Amino acid sequence: MAVGDDLLLVAVEVGTTGARAVAVDLEGRVVAEVRRPYPTTTPRPGWAEQSALDWAERAVEALAGLGREVPATRIGAIGLTGQSPTVVPVDARCRPLRPGLLYRDNRAVEEAAEMRDRFGERAIHARSGHRPEAFHVGPKVLWLRRHEPAVFAKARWFLQPRDVVLHRLTGAVLTDESHADATLFFDLAARCWAVDLLAELDLDPALFPPAQPSWTTAGTMSSQVAAETGIAAGTPVVLGAGDSQCAAFGAGVVDPGPVSEMAGASSCLNSAVTRPRRDVRITHYSHVVPDRYTTEVGLNTTGGAIAWAVRELGFGSYEELAAQAAAGRQALRAGAEDPLDAAPVLVPHLGDGERDDPDARGAVIGLSDRHDRADLALAVVEGVAIAVAGRVRLLRRAGCPVDELRVAGGGARLDVLGQLKADHLGVPVRHLDVDASAVGAALLAAPAAGLDGAADHAVDAVLARARRFEPDPTAPRWAPARAEWAERAGRGAGLSRGARRRHT
Repeated sequence: MAVGDDLLLVAVEVGTTGARAVAVDLEGRVVAEVRRPYPTTTPRPGWAEQSALDWAERAVEALAGLGREVPATRIGAIGLTGQSPTVVPVDARCRPLRPGLLYRDNRAVEEAAEMRDRFGERAIHARSGHRPEAFHVGPKVLWLRRHEPAVFAKARWFLQPRDVVLHRLTGAVLTDESHADATLFFDLAARCWAVDLLAELDLDPALFPPAQPSWTTAGTMSSQVAAETGIAAGTPVVLGAGDSQCAAFGAGVVDPGPVSEMAGASSCLNSAVTRPRRDVRITHYSHVVPDRYTTEVGLNTTGGAIAWAVRELGFGSYEELAAQAAAGRQALRAGAEDPLDAAPVLVPHLGDGERDDPDARGAVIGLSDRHDRADLALAVVEGVAIAVAGRVRLLRRAGCPVDELRVAGGGARLDVLGQLKADHLGVPVRHLDVDASAVGAALLAAPAAGLDGAADHAVDAVLARARRFEPDPTAPRWAPARAEWAERAGRGAGLSRGARRRHT
């Protein structure tokens, strides 16, 4: 294996919309990227499924494409990441027994409620770092046992997308601590499977793979996959972590203070802490560095809401929507209109529920026949900014320092969105020029390639290149009123579950 300044580190990410392979240099720059998409199916409202075969085969295809773009001799190691918590039951040969259930799949509402009732939400939060929701792997597994018992009976393991790809590349059956945390069955402090919780639910601990730290070298590229991809057999494959934990690492969020936003179709917001917080609304994961945890809060359809607006409101591009939103923001700054009359605000819960509220629905607040498409552009972009700011304030109220928001992914391409987040948060916002989840996963593999210290250098370089947005001094005149308006309206935007049932 070559070691030198021309060495590349590779990330394989099994995301929401597809798999990709990304080559990263030692300055934290992406030098090559290959994507292979796969579909999501929604058999019923609130359900979301994908083929686990797609996760594995599209990941190998992406690696093969990357192998045609960069010399195999330059690839030092591979790090893995992916969407989480998403789960699929597999047999003893790791063949999927049904489609995988995505993180945004909300079918397991009753099972999550039963876990809260059985264990007490504060007690299980203290143990696992999570308040049980349909979002998590555990309730999904319980749903499968109840509703698809034949499938459950055949299951040898319950794997997440990254785990599936790891097995395809190396033959190993392992998971890391961050993915294990997402099940609700992992002891956050002890960093091991909580066998007593599993026993209480009559679940065999062997249904879940052994869990190791994220920096573990899980295996090496098999000769079969090497022949398929052109990447050398024996290349180290590092276990990696959930996509948002890798994004925090790639954004340099390893100590308290900054907050990372992985801003794609959804948003995950993470801060680094030395001890978990007690607020049950705050989710916790093991970090990818020793002696740290990440807090996490999120929104299911931030980028999804902007994509919806471009598609359904007839904007020719994201840039056109952003330009219209920026013009609307200038009108707010100028104070030409009452802040509550200038434009409506979108409540961006467009995914048939949120991770912490399956009943959440979207709404447009304050719409009048005075408003036009340009006003709706501001409504959408500012609505996303307000929702993100609300989640960050939740971290702050739970005792997490917040001195900067570092944004990576598609959401970092719209300057007006970064400026509106700074306006509503009152702290600087940095837009990174790389996708921090892929860069973070690649940099986790640096020690396996013999590059100790390379990750710190690369992250410093990424932060030095970032675009920075400062809070606007005029924002206190208009931002708080519009944020309160949207947040209050958002809490009442959906019918309760009981009311929805009465109307169906």
